[in-house]
Amino acid sequence: MDKLGVVVGRFQVFHNDHLKYLLAGLSLCQNLVVAITNPDPSRTNLDTCDPIRHLEESNPLTYFERYTLIKAVLFEHSVASTRFSIVPFPINIPELYHCYVPLEAIFYLTIYDSWGRRKMELLQKHGFRTHVIWEKSPNEKKISGSDVRSLIASGGQWEQLVPKSVAELVNEWNLAKRLQSENQQIKQ
Repeated sequence: MDKLGVVVGRFQVFHNDHLKYLLAGLSLCQNLVVAITNPDPSRTNLDTCDPIRHLEESNPLTYFERYTLIKAVLFEHSVASTRFSIVPFPINIPELYHCYVPLEAIFYLTIYDSWGRRKMELLQKHGFRTHVIWEKSPNEKKISGSDVRSLIASGGQWEQLVPKSVAELVNEWNLAKRLQSENQQIKQ
C-alpha cells in the first residue's frame, strides 16, 4: 500500500463514478489527496484535448462547493478525516503543481480519452509518478458531469447518479436554478 496518493478531477458535479474513483484511490494508499482542478476561473485555460472543460458553463460550482461535496461524500462513506485531504489543483499551470500537492505522492488516474492521457503526460513530464487504476474507451464511461448538469438543469432524473449527500446539497443550493440561468445566458 502506498503512503500517499492523489486523485485529480473537476468534479462538476460529483457523481457515482467519481465516488468509485476516489474509493479505488483510497484502497491503494494510506492517505489520499483529492486534487480539484479548475479551482480558479481566471487560471483555467483551453486544452485542445478537451475543448469545453475550461468553459464557464462546464464549471458551475466553485472550488469551495466542490470541496464541500467531496468532504460530505467521504464522510457519508465513513472515510476518516485523517485519511484524506482536499486541495485546489491548477491542472492548466504545471509550473504550480509543486505548490499544491506532495511531491512524493503517486497520482492515481482513470483514462477514458485523450484528456486522461494528456493529464498523465503533464504529470509525468513534471516529475510525478502515476498509476493508472483503469483505462476504458469513452463509450464505457457510464456517467459524465455534463450529463448530470444537463439533467439537473432540465429537471430530469439525476439523483440516482450521485451520492445521497451530493443530491441533498445540490437541492439545498438550488443548483438547478443556477444551471438554468446560466443556460439562458449562453443562449442569448
